[in-house]
This record gives sequence, structure tokens and C-alpha cells, in this order.
Amino acid sequence: MIHFVIEVTYTAPLERIDQLLAAHRAFLQTGYDRGLLLMSGPQNPRVGGFILARAASRDDVESFFRADPFHQEKAATYRFTEFNPVKRQPALEAWCGSK
Repeated sequence: MIHFVIEVTYTAPLERIDQLLAAHRAFLQTGYDRGLLLMSGPQNPRVGGFILARAASRDDVESFFRADPFHQEKAATYRFTEFNPVKRQPALEAWCGSK
């Protein structure tokens, strides 16, 4: 698996983001259920968010996020950065390993 930091940057006003937030979080839950996502949350100040993910390929992770309501409603942009988690807490071994 390839690991990614995904930076989400809002392109819509926070009022619109708030309208889409429940659908966005429901979408993210599908990624958690599939084992693609480790954690996610908003930036402070609230200009976007960060997500830690893994996928078989960059195309797979980008394809997954095309279904995000933030993307579909053109309310955010995404920056995908691949990284190799060579150091980590022991509790993350199973998630970072070749599961």
C-alpha cells in the first residue's frame, strides 16, 4: 500500500462547507470502513483539512476522493502527497504494514 497525506483546501464559503459537512463525513466513513483512511480533520483556522490515507495507487486514492461531496460540489481542492511512514508508533504497525 502507498500512504498519502491529503490536504483539502476549501474553495467555497464556510456556510457552504457547513451545508455539505454531514455528507462529506458520511463519505469519509466509507473510506474508514474500507480501511483506506486512518484519520481526518479540519485545519485551524478552518480553511480546509488533512486526511491520512493509503491505497494501492495514487490513481485509486484520487478516484476515491472524486466521490467526495466537497469535490462534486466544487467546494474544495485536494493535494495528494505520497509518503513512506518508516517511523511510527507501534499501534500503527498493522495499518502501515502490508495488510
